[in-house]
Amino acid sequence: MSPRLILPDNVGKPVAYQLGEPLSFTGNLGAPKSRVAYAAAHVVSDPLALVDPWLGTAIDWERTIDYRRHLWRLGFGVAESMDTAQRGMGLDWPTSLELIRRSIDAARDMPGATLACGCGTDHLGPENYKDIDGVIRAYEEQMSAIEALGGRLIIMASRALAALATSPEDYGRVYERLLSQAQEPVILHWLGDMFDPALTGYWGHADTEQAMEVCIDIIARHADKVDGIKISLLDADKEIAMRRRLPAGVKMYTGDDFNYPDLIAGDEQGYSHALLGIFDPIAPAAAAAMAALDAGDLDTYHRIFAPTVPLARHVFAAPTRFYKTGVVFLAYLNGHQDHFTMVGGQESTRSTLHLAELFRLADQAGLLRDPELATQRMTHVMVTRGVAQ
Repeated sequence: MSPRLILPDNVGKPVAYQLGEPLSFTGNLGAPKSRVAYAAAHVVSDPLALVDPWLGTAIDWERTIDYRRHLWRLGFGVAESMDTAQRGMGLDWPTSLELIRRSIDAARDMPGATLACGCGTDHLGPENYKDIDGVIRAYEEQMSAIEALGGRLIIMASRALAALATSPEDYGRVYERLLSQAQEPVILHWLGDMFDPALTGYWGHADTEQAMEVCIDIIARHADKVDGIKISLLDADKEIAMRRRLPAGVKMYTGDDFNYPDLIAGDEQGYSHALLGIFDPIAPAAAAAMAALDAGDLDTYHRIFAPTVPLARHVFAAPTRFYKTGVVFLAYLNGHQDHFTMVGGQESTRSTLHLAELFRLADQAGLLRDPELATQRMTHVMVTRGVAQ
């Protein structure tokens, strides 16, 4: 019989819950052939380090790199040191650079492993940014450090730029400078304010359509230096509209953790590639779905992805910036790490009711690979949060 436990329902009433059977996902474990697919990977904290979580960063390097190997074995590229890794929410720049270095080294030992690395301006506090030139210098410092290690760049949105820019022209000036000196084509990243309120009005406009005009113009003038752009706006129509306007050869990487199956499948006018935080916790299902897409089997593709969407929408529910808690919690439930402790103490950002629903949805999607282990761990978490068993 499947294991059982007591979980609170959506009003906090304790209710018995019995797990279903996990799904066995099969498919080509090599990289997808029809799409480029990156998983933005989380980090595993070291809970036994003598560090104040709100003030310092401690990483369990072995488990963190092992998780990247897990993603590579399933055929995914790894998007390193992005917001999924708590960049700007506990992961500082020195630790990010060390993570990038270790991941690049690990990728060399994994045939076919691909890696792209987040480059931003987060190593300087707000008091250090005086003008747009300072933002450019901050970006250049991280670009230089990553490229010196042999890393490929994902140019992340900058809180400092959002704070200091007074016009779209300021964004054009910054990105043109960065793109003109990048050693190889980069991936741009447009992160919506639902992920980070400090990025409100990015590209110089609060209106998304006007912001898109600015972004597309920058890309068009430097298309040879742009591999693609990842947009995380959680709006499929806006992504499709932008995708259809990109210059030839520039990829759209969906960052839409609500609508990814349809966006990746595409339509008669094109499709999106993937650079997704949700691919971290649903990697086995995503790998099987991508294999089905490669085989032209859209029915199987959608059948595999369909039950993951309610889970993804819950993980990324508002306040969306706290989605990392769900990602790490699922890694804990599935035995990829031995604890539910996060960098920056971020395990506290989601409620007990949120975690209970996350558990149910992961089970219903067949993503709890060892139901007994997941139940033991969930029971422990529930007891520590006052849910008697």
